[in-house]
Amino acid sequence: MKATVRSFSIQPLIGGILGGILGLIGMASAADLAASPAPSASPFGYLSEVRVGGFSHDYRSPERGSIDFNGELLFGTPGRAFTGYDALVPRIHLGTTINFAGKTSHVYSGFTWTYDLTSALFVEATFGGSVNNGVRYAVPGRNAMGCPVTFRESASAGLRITTNWSLIATVEHMSNAGLCVENRGLTNAGLRLGYAF
Repeated sequence: MKATVRSFSIQPLIGGILGGILGLIGMASAADLAASPAPSASPFGYLSEVRVGGFSHDYRSPERGSIDFNGELLFGTPGRAFTGYDALVPRIHLGTTINFAGKTSHVYSGFTWTYDLTSALFVEATFGGSVNNGVRYAVPGRNAMGCPVTFRESASAGLRITTNWSLIATVEHMSNAGLCVENRGLTNAGLRLGYAF
C-alpha cells in the first residue's frame, strides 16, 4: 500500500503576499506621514518595538507545507533613549519562530539595521545567531540542520501604516555556514505586524 503525500503549493501564497505589498506601497506613496512624530520612548525601558506574524515554513525543503508563528522584541540602543530609526546604529532583537507541525523551531538574537526609504517605507537587515530543535542529520521530512546553534540573518521591507503600527514582509535564513558536517539550513518567509513605542 502506497502512502499518499499531499502537496502544498506556495505560489498562490507568494502571489497574494506580493500583490498585497504592492498595493500597500501604492497607498503609502499617496500617504503623507512626513509630519508624523517619531515614536515616543517606550514605557518598558529600552524596549522599542514588538512584532508578531506568520511565516511559510521553508517551502523548498523537506519540511515544507507548514506555518510558523514569529514573535520578536526590538530594543533601543543602550545609553540613549530610542527616538527613531538610525541606519548606522543597530537595535538588539530577541525572537522566536515556532513551527506548528513539529518541524524545526528556533529562538534567536542579534542586531537589526533599519533604513528609511521614505517616511512610510523602510528596509531592514539583521545578523545574529539562533538555537534550533532540528535534527542533526537528514531523515525523511526533516532538514539536516547539522548543529543546534546556527547563524541567522534576515531581510525585510516595511510600511508604516501609522506612527506606531507597521506591516513588514520578512525572509529569514539560518545555517551553520559549513561549520558542521550537515548544513541544509532553513529559510522562512512571511508577514509581521509591528508596534513601535
